[in-house]
Amino acid sequence: MTPDFPAFSNLLATRLHTLRSSTASSVHQFEALLGRWIAPGLLSQADEGPHSRQRRWPLRLVFWTFCWQVAQAGASCREAIRQAQALCLTAGQRIPPDTTSPYCQARGALPQERLEQIHNAVVAEAEQATSQADLWQGHRVLAVDGTTVTAADTPENQKSFPQQSVQAPGCGFPILRIVALMSLATGMLVQWTLGPWRSSELGLLQRLWDLFNPGDVLLGDRGFCSWGILAQCQQRHVHAVLRVRGKLRADFRRGKRLSPHERLVTWSKPKELPRTIASRQWKKLPEALMLRLVRCRVDIPGFRTRQVILVTSLLDRVKYPPSSLSQLYLRRWAMELTLRSLKTTLQMEHLSCQNPQNLDREMRMHFLVHNFTRRLMLEAARRHRARLDRISFAGSLAVARRYAEALLQARSAKERSALIQELFRVIAVDLVPDRPGRREPRAVKRRPKPYPRLMRHRSRFREISHQNRYYLNSIFGPKYRKSSMP
Repeated sequence: MTPDFPAFSNLLATRLHTLRSSTASSVHQFEALLGRWIAPGLLSQADEGPHSRQRRWPLRLVFWTFCWQVAQAGASCREAIRQAQALCLTAGQRIPPDTTSPYCQARGALPQERLEQIHNAVVAEAEQATSQADLWQGHRVLAVDGTTVTAADTPENQKSFPQQSVQAPGCGFPILRIVALMSLATGMLVQWTLGPWRSSELGLLQRLWDLFNPGDVLLGDRGFCSWGILAQCQQRHVHAVLRVRGKLRADFRRGKRLSPHERLVTWSKPKELPRTIASRQWKKLPEALMLRLVRCRVDIPGFRTRQVILVTSLLDRVKYPPSSLSQLYLRRWAMELTLRSLKTTLQMEHLSCQNPQNLDREMRMHFLVHNFTRRLMLEAARRHRARLDRISFAGSLAVARRYAEALLQARSAKERSALIQELFRVIAVDLVPDRPGRREPRAVKRRPKPYPRLMRHRSRFREISHQNRYYLNSIFGPKYRKSSMP
């Protein structure tokens, strides 16, 4: 290559290799379906460092195999490797090795900055695709919520995310607390932050302020209702709609009466400095806030709460009437399904990676797969005029898995176009049944097995020599006691 310019041969070879790796044909079925929303250069081989050499687990193959593994909700690394081997064999490319160690090492070398760039690009593209009709009163609404997940019980994970102090060593799991912002218009998880389970959700929210733009609306439950959060929203020209916490704050005998269900109140600055806000920043906040209390009635059969009192910085009662705020807060309850989809449908409730760095990669891939699925739902809703909140997330994920396999086998652009159109049609018609007033209590029908509980470290735990002794002392003894009769 370049015989007349030997000094530039290595440089040009590196650039040519990067170009070839970024414009190659699709190897993985998920790349054929979802690759349109990722810039080709984001999955090209790096110039130096990890993923700079063309190995048997290149960057593109590792990324899409990891995506497939997360989308299968519980698939093992061995199964993901077999999937990649079959696809590479069909495409005539180098087959990855059989062992799981190279794949796990390649996953651990995924550049986190690349994953963040891909996540931001997918979210930004979806927000640009939304219309003015998708916004609430012309505002972008970001719903905030928190949750916890557990991780593999390793010394590295325990050091960064320790288990609860009441549990004996070896008997618990590392716990990660997550605070996430979700877009009401797209249903995507826009950004998140995490910390140990002892972390305050109000403190974790402080790391996400740079994501808000002037005019946005912060929507949250009573756990995020504090004077400091409302003051910071006003300081950044961000509106807030929060459920009131505390009887004193919800007292409708205070302030100026606007209507039977509205009050204009003034909340003074607390004298005590909260632990979640820095002292320098606390001094910059105003001494008082002018807010509006709104009493909302929830007349939906099956709902426990019949009355909700909201506090908002939106003082225009004509443009933002109580009925509009009530419907907005009702949509916040539906946004909690985002976290439920991640923890239940994608099985993110327990992470399997062995160290904090790989835990971060595993969570990012879960969020990416969730946002990819939401992007498909958004496109289907737009093309077929379906309600986005009625489209099934689990159904859309199942459609993406199966139609992606057919898309990779299509022989012409016409076949691929027909498959894409049919995919969006199937997603749009797979709606969650509208069951107003249906009650679904959190109860399980299947009884657990009466195994003894692990009350000490597994290395010191010994199985009971005679199981009948445990069943005799167990609360399940009369039902599950093993009979000694032949």
